[in-house]
Amino acid sequence: MSLPSSDPPPRVLHLSQPVDGGVARVLTDLVKAQLAAGLHVTAACPQDSGLAHTLRALGCDVAHWQATRAPGPRLVREVRRLAHVVAEARPDVVHAHSAKAGLAARLVLRGRVPTVFQPHAWSFEAVDGLAAGLALKWERWGARWASRVVCVSEAERVTGVRAGVRATWSVIPNGVDTERFHPADARTVRTGIPLLDRLDPAAPLVVCVGRLCRQKGQDVLLEAWDTVRRRMPGARLVLVGDGPEAARLRAGASGDVLFAGAADDAVPWYQAADLVVLPSRWEGMALAPLEAMACGRPVVLTDVDGARESLPPGLDTRCLVPSQAPGPLARAICDLLADPPLRESLGRQGRRHVLTTHDVRRVADAVAGVYRELLTAGPGGRAVCGKHSECREPIHT
Repeated sequence: MSLPSSDPPPRVLHLSQPVDGGVARVLTDLVKAQLAAGLHVTAACPQDSGLAHTLRALGCDVAHWQATRAPGPRLVREVRRLAHVVAEARPDVVHAHSAKAGLAARLVLRGRVPTVFQPHAWSFEAVDGLAAGLALKWERWGARWASRVVCVSEAERVTGVRAGVRATWSVIPNGVDTERFHPADARTVRTGIPLLDRLDPAAPLVVCVGRLCRQKGQDVLLEAWDTVRRRMPGARLVLVGDGPEAARLRAGASGDVLFAGAADDAVPWYQAADLVVLPSRWEGMALAPLEAMACGRPVVLTDVDGARESLPPGLDTRCLVPSQAPGPLARAICDLLADPPLRESLGRQGRRHVLTTHDVRRVADAVAGVYRELLTAGPGGRAVCGKHSECREPIHT
């Protein structure tokens, strides 16, 4: 990745809340690439989070920004704290990740510094009723204070446009580290995972990696699993992750469903799987299917934003099912578990697709291109996209 040459190099400030899951993984990979390129990178997030520890280990400056995941009564204090962080960091570009960070960053900056907002799935899809209406109004209003809105899929961008968000857009699909996420023999990997070491080596194993929350749809998967259990009694399901729905999911699960808890490294779980499933209710572009395919594993995922774009062309009929539809999900799982040669073929196709389309280095280069445009655009950092007819005209401040 390259940016306009300067001495000192451009100062980038990343803001993140949440600090776990896919957002944290995307940010970690991006910071790693930017540090290697010689940028001065600071990240603002809660200092006691796993994300903060990981970024410090990479050599990134981490500023303490005490903020909760969701908006609430403490928002005013959180915005004030962020204003102090921005003043100390003196960034040339601010990159805010997800709804909460995007809310606080735009309230603080109001277009005075080139600001990139990356929703990682829209906030108004995550809530219902009055909260959804308020979130949508904010995204429409706050877009004026984003120099660029970066979506991880074209579908996510279209969702924003249809909701009335008028912005200058860039679409940069998610990517994964294809050296870290790589194929391995499933039976060998299973022997090294304590939760699986007593499992029948021939037992079909389905793995779902994701935060245990409403968005990821594990409750729908458990409902579908009742059908899978009847058709394939020896199959086992592992849920990898933790979150607010953990207790409820455990209470409703049968004995052939295993809960692995949060995993610092999900690679062995992908490699141990015969099939990886992600039954999300909404996404921008989920990382788990990309990581699974990089490990050579077939996937089944719900047809939400980014799903079709993450799959190799032509696999949508076998690997995509409607969201919140236990019946089709169960059928897709059973069909693939019953066909090992097909699973192997899909795994090979998925690995090739990720290598050519979703390598994390492509993401870093594309983000660098956005920064480059903003840094050379003059006051306010605005540049017209030119690709999408609905992009707004630039507003200089």
